[in-house]
Amino acid sequence: HSQQESLKLQFLYFIVFYSTNLSIINMTVQPWIAEYVWVSGKNTFSDLRSKYKTVTNICISKVTVEDMPVWNFDGSSTGQHRGDNTEIVIHPVAMYTHPFLENAKVVLCECFYPDGTPEKNNTRKVAKEIFDSHAEDEPMFGLEQEYFIFKNGKPFMWPENGFPAPQADYYCGNGSQVCGRELVLEHYQSCLKMGLKISGVNAEVAPSQWEYQVGPCIGIENGDHMIMSRWVYAKIAEKYGLEINFEPKPIKGDWNGSGCHMNFSTKAMRAEGGLKAIEQACENLKHTFLDDIKFYGGDNNERMTGAHETSKLSEFTHGIGTRHTSVRIGNDIAKAGKGYFEDRRPASNIDPYLATARFFTSSMGYDGPSVDLLEPQQWWAAVEAEAKASSK
Repeated sequence: HSQQESLKLQFLYFIVFYSTNLSIINMTVQPWIAEYVWVSGKNTFSDLRSKYKTVTNICISKVTVEDMPVWNFDGSSTGQHRGDNTEIVIHPVAMYTHPFLENAKVVLCECFYPDGTPEKNNTRKVAKEIFDSHAEDEPMFGLEQEYFIFKNGKPFMWPENGFPAPQADYYCGNGSQVCGRELVLEHYQSCLKMGLKISGVNAEVAPSQWEYQVGPCIGIENGDHMIMSRWVYAKIAEKYGLEINFEPKPIKGDWNGSGCHMNFSTKAMRAEGGLKAIEQACENLKHTFLDDIKFYGGDNNERMTGAHETSKLSEFTHGIGTRHTSVRIGNDIAKAGKGYFEDRRPASNIDPYLATARFFTSSMGYDGPSVDLLEPQQWWAAVEAEAKASSK
């Protein structure tokens, strides 16, 4: 009888042990796909690169970004290498559900040289250090990304010759005059599937021009979600043979340009009586605006002319409920006495890491990202000269 009981116990132990370990083995060998994405240096909207890795050492349902291995790529093929050592090392910093592939993740990475120093265009690291050093402020952002859908070098669904009807019926419109809605909604749903904080979309003032809003996000998360939302659009455009145009003024003449208005607040601004903190931020921005605008996108002078709901780059202005000023405080915010305010100057092609970090630090009177990080633009000197002349 004792021997039979012993055999039963051994059998039960075998079944439990085998089942448990079989499950562990299956979890280990069940492959899934990780697509590593990084910013390759030319810009943060069209120069987004990626490659795929098969992962077999950890279950996809258990993985965290800390589990993902450091990888590398050939920097000589992207123009990022330094000297004879062409390798660029990519460090995972954030991870998302893949919007297009089953059993897959998207891994956002930062770029480093082999010696461990940040690659010269690694602006995420610059911004993160700033946000981390002022975490107690809880800087919150909401970015309004405008863009045009293009095909074969011109706005999607525009007439082969000439122009569509003048701007009037397109903004938030519905009907045959609206161009590209199916593409826009595919992008919207893909971003939400990833877990990106996209708070809305709408048709813009020109046909084939749209906007989506990223946020609200705290600190570095806004830049991450903006980069990933642009990557999603690059993938969708690739599928349909289209282009997502982030130029500030892609259509010359009496057509709106594309911006990326930044809505911003701190913990103090969101608290009771926070309007005073907002007003102080506006006062601080008066003293830094000529450098701030350099972080707000290339060729932004073509868009910021004082027309088409824009202000002039050569002056700093603010107001309540205004859309022709540098900065706008909403009527509802003024009434509530707390909340956020909007910088209307940034262009659609901003680097979201540098732009948000600069807006935050200038608003608060902190040291911010250096202008030395930027590629000089010819229009900077003309704007500075205009500002100097108008101040006399």
